[in-house]
Amino acid sequence: MKFAWLTDIHFDFLKVEQIAEFLLSLKALETDAVVISGDIGLARNVREFLRMIEYVVPGTVYFVLGNHDFYGSSIQKVRAAIGALTETSPKLRWLPTAGVVELSAQVGMIGHDSWPDGRLGNYATSRVELNDYHLIHEFIGLDKAARLAVMNRLGDEAAAYFRQTLPAALSRHEHVYLVTHVPPFRDACWHQGRISGPDWLPHFGCKAVGDVLLDVMHHHPQKRLTVFCGHTHGRGRVDILPNLRVLTGGAEYGAPEVQQVFEV
Repeated sequence: MKFAWLTDIHFDFLKVEQIAEFLLSLKALETDAVVISGDIGLARNVREFLRMIEYVVPGTVYFVLGNHDFYGSSIQKVRAAIGALTETSPKLRWLPTAGVVELSAQVGMIGHDSWPDGRLGNYATSRVELNDYHLIHEFIGLDKAARLAVMNRLGDEAAAYFRQTLPAALSRHEHVYLVTHVPPFRDACWHQGRISGPDWLPHFGCKAVGDVLLDVMHHHPQKRLTVFCGHTHGRGRVDILPNLRVLTGGAEYGAPEVQQVFEV
């Protein structure tokens, strides 16, 4: 089977005609599936955009959500809405609720939205203020310490999910694709051709997830893990371990692109 990987497509920056043009070009690739590692739109339109993708593109649409997908609402409400949408859709698969997806006898896929957990770089001295902290209800009005507590909790939630799901996937498959929005390692936080600095890293990476991936893959040296992520808008690749590779997708607002087409 063949799938196309997208990330940070931000359809809210496009006119309907531009979205249609992009989706038709995606359809022309004749893939069996599409994999999206987050930032599809905003809370008010992410469901509409997913339906458009589902309508135009043949095959299954596997996806996780990114931070922008919650803008204008709450994480809880958007997750509930997306869960309801995918329960009734024949083609949309939100990976946190899909469990281990079998792409072939040798290859499986898992995924979770994840979140920057503030543990990389230097959160204490960082002056970075993402729009997340003013446009997502769980963060609005919080001081710096309270905000970090929420970031820790969301990162730990993703780490706990992978702690359970990754070993299960590796028990069934030789190679696992892991889809997440947030880079799980410092060395995967690419931006403008280099690794992000200590001010940005707390808001760009999830150390809790990275720690889980390192531990699990150390205990499965004969298996392989490939991570697909985005968020930083910087393209890069890093081999964290001989059996653990991370691909970070590049992105530009208003110019969605196919990161790569994979054959399984």
